Amino acid sequence: MRVGDEVSRALAQGRAVLACESTIITHGLPRPRNLHVATGAEELARSLGVVPATIGVVDGEAVVGLSAAELERLASDPDVVKLSARDLPVACAARASGGTTVAATAHLAHRAGIRVFATGGLGGVHRGAGTGPPADRSRDESADLTALARLPVVVVSAGVKSVLDIPATLERMETLGISVAGYRTDAFPGFYVADSGHPVTQRVETPEQVAAAWRHARHLGLPSALLVANPVPVAEQLAPDEHDAALSTALAALAETGVTGQDTTPFLLQRVRDATGDRSLEVNVAVYRNNVALGARIAAALTE
Repeated sequence: MRVGDEVSRALAQGRAVLACESTIITHGLPRPRNLHVATGAEELARSLGVVPATIGVVDGEAVVGLSAAELERLASDPDVVKLSARDLPVACAARASGGTTVAATAHLAHRAGIRVFATGGLGGVHRGAGTGPPADRSRDESADLTALARLPVVVVSAGVKSVLDIPATLERMETLGISVAGYRTDAFPGFYVADSGHPVTQRVETPEQVAAAWRHARHLGLPSALLVANPVPVAEQLAPDEHDAALSTALAALAETGVTGQDTTPFLLQRVRDATGDRSLEVNVAVYRNNVALGARIAAALTE
């Protein structure tokens, strides 16, 4: 693992650093919009006095704080792969290049000593994973959840992707001991929409309160992450009726095709995008910028 020079200096000086994932660049947004969003997110963090550390893998080297050239390479190379934490050893041995998921990014950020991580939406429990006869259950669950159960970082996310089983995901996070707090909300966000229809039992009001909660978790010896559920602004969300209609169509298509396993979420997300056009893309960008802004403020609060 290599920590970029700017990030390394900032950490040594006790300055605020914010980790950012790279799968939104490599697999989440179309080219060349992906690079513009990635560089814009880094500029946003810097404007708030925080050093950005976008994380990815380049030629078998896990990099915490990609350079501008490395960022451009990952954004433009169609052959880069999507890497979760379990994929990192073999990818490094094979000298592969790829974007890191929430699980992989959180792991590398924590290993580098970065305490705050901003992403778009978490993975979770897939629909059908916990219902129906045992023979019909996919038992599919994102590695994001088990990673956050063992990594004491602050994760800023717009909830989980709305194509997932949100109540089952919330139950799973409770079982794993992941602390969840709504940021100025009592409703758990659903990525494209500010309110998934499911509540959160705790809330925080300021970046300073998040920082205090993280410190208390460390003093109490808790090993898991603090998930800050940060809803997309209502004015920028996908209209709930449009979202529900697009999701219903996507789920019907999924049932017809028989897609299962790790291909399920990308399939559903693509169908939602097909149904909503550029509107869902703009929400995706708004979600990410909103989370980077809050993540930067939390990182700054942790250095005070």
